[in-house]
Amino acid sequence: MKNKTEIDVRYQETDQMGVVYHANYLIWFEIGRTKFIEDLGLSYAKMESQGVVSPVLDAQISFKKPVRYGEKAFVETWLEEYDGLRTVYGYNILNGSGEICVTGSTKHVIVKKDSFRPLSLRKTFPEWHEKYLSKLEGEG
Repeated sequence: MKNKTEIDVRYQETDQMGVVYHANYLIWFEIGRTKFIEDLGLSYAKMESQGVVSPVLDAQISFKKPVRYGEKAFVETWLEEYDGLRTVYGYNILNGSGEICVTGSTKHVIVKKDSFRPLSLRKTFPEWHEKYLSKLEGEG
């Protein structure tokens, strides 16, 4: 029920210690989340073309072990919670040895782009709703 996305650790993502700078993990979370959604056959771009965006309401991140320049990293992404309105994605960043280096989550809603008025994912995008429910139930 998790998808796994490979990340090449680039030099510009590291600090003076040669370790990935902490804010870059949030970018990697987004890469994993986008791939997770695409693997479900869904598209953020199609959502946005309808004037709807999905802002982050909350982000949690815990650092366990550094990831360094030149290493391979992987983002594991899964659907942690979904209630028809709010969606919480979970993440692990693994190194090439499969060790968990970073864990985290992001909470999202969908809103009208022009007004930021919240919308129900269940009502606005029923296909997303059904696929998310099936993921939570362990199908597909």
